[in-house]
Amino acid sequence: MLISYFTEQPYSALSAEDAWDLHPFDHPARRAGDNVLIHSNRFFDPVAASRLYAERIREYELAEEVGFDGVMVNEHHNAPFCMQARITVMSSVVAARTKRVKIVQLGNPLPTWDNPVQLAEETAMIDMISNGRLIAGIVRAGGAEQLANNVNPAYNRERFHEAHDLLIKAWTVPGPWRWEGEHYHQRIVNPWAVPLQKPHPPVWVPGITSKETIEFAARHAYPFVCLNTTMEDTKRIWGLYDKVAAETGFEAGPQHRGYLVRCIVAETEEKALRNAREHLWMSGEFAGFGRPTWIAPTGYSSFEARTGRAAMDKANSSLEGQIERGTMVVGTPEQVIARLRWWLEETRPGLLMLWPNDGRLDHESSLDAIRLMGEAVLPSVKKIAQELGLHDQFELASG
Repeated sequence: MLISYFTEQPYSALSAEDAWDLHPFDHPARRAGDNVLIHSNRFFDPVAASRLYAERIREYELAEEVGFDGVMVNEHHNAPFCMQARITVMSSVVAARTKRVKIVQLGNPLPTWDNPVQLAEETAMIDMISNGRLIAGIVRAGGAEQLANNVNPAYNRERFHEAHDLLIKAWTVPGPWRWEGEHYHQRIVNPWAVPLQKPHPPVWVPGITSKETIEFAARHAYPFVCLNTTMEDTKRIWGLYDKVAAETGFEAGPQHRGYLVRCIVAETEEKALRNAREHLWMSGEFAGFGRPTWIAPTGYSSFEARTGRAAMDKANSSLEGQIERGTMVVGTPEQVIARLRWWLEETRPGLLMLWPNDGRLDHESSLDAIRLMGEAVLPSVKKIAQELGLHDQFELASG
């Protein structure tokens, strides 16, 4: 099993007034839903952000030191909940500051790129600098990302498919050649930088409940990473993936299954619960609040996907509800290990992404959480994965 560390890198330096903590549910700006896309950057302090970037990089280094197999990075725009405005930039930093961990991009927002060949070049550079440690995940990107990047959301899926095909060809087919597609037109495709891994870096696809995205991943035999979905939704996703995989001509297994879970561990249950509440700040109390018409604008996704996402958001509205459903694993090492065993036995993923610290949790508390995860949780989870035969694609490739 490959276990990765993840943090959304929130801008946690907002004052109480800026973050609406004084009256979080009465503030007119919150009612208007202007956080994710248009919460004014006059509240951004580059000095504080410089400190936060340094802290996050140190946390990535520690994740490698304590035994995580990968570091997961992300990309969002116009969003106080995520300071990673370009995933390739943070991937480059992690590549230079680590030696062993996989660099897991979840993921590159293909439809927002006007030149996918440039993405092919940047990811190839990261793969070489990291000595072949890159996992180049790809995403459609949320509706707000389309608006922030001035991309028509109605063409999101079309651009995703075409950008994917152009990216793969740029990685694998020697140039020069020409590309004339529906959304991309390249007179000369001849990137000088090509990946170290052959034929190209592993591609993962994260998502929630979009049927079309799950089918896309299965048709290409790409691992699909469930983003904190419920147990019921996760099993339905694997059922659909396995069905399409069989139709495509291969048998899916744990190496094709990934799961991202908010996993908060502390010396006491009381402290773990206190730290866990910071994730609520990240997912609606302040930082993750946005208008539905921006999160899922007209044309961005199918009706089935929109209703599935809405149902999941409603189910995950309270801390207690999330803990009960298992979409947030919280407690002492013993409690966390028991809950993760339940997840592994029921859903059998070979790829696990743990999200132990976020929101406004301070740097020292974050370091403590990472250390405790490495010392008391990761060895047991690895042992459980071995017992259950939950192997990742790299283990299988090495025999």
